[in-house]
Amino acid sequence: MARDGLSRQRPGDGGEPDLGAVLDALEDDDCRTIIEHLEEPMTAAELSDETEIPSSTMYRKLDLLSEAALVEEGTEVRPDGHHASVYVTDFDEVRVQLEPDRSLDVTVERDETDADERLSAMWRAVRRET
Repeated sequence: MARDGLSRQRPGDGGEPDLGAVLDALEDDDCRTIIEHLEEPMTAAELSDETEIPSSTMYRKLDLLSEAALVEEGTEVRPDGHHASVYVTDFDEVRVQLEPDRSLDVTVERDETDADERLSAMWRAVRRET
């Protein structure tokens, strides 16, 4: 699917997400299904069609994934001025560790490239599709 333009924004303060939020999202069957289908930027409506998750549920699940910093929301810039929110996965690996004080810690590994490089890569992918 070709995108006319895409601008991405990172949720939260850029720090590590809350352990509970990550585990809640990964425990949820619908959230895992969304992650499995989110190979390229997609709108909530496209995801709903692709996964057969009702759109009313889709928005709640995307909020859960965003809160866990596992999905990033961006804006598809359209020539007609009616922009749309699109979603992409925003992690490569999730690691839960037992700390020396016996507490659990979560680390979400992300692509090492910065936002500009990721945006450039997405534009290259769009050009290949068109």
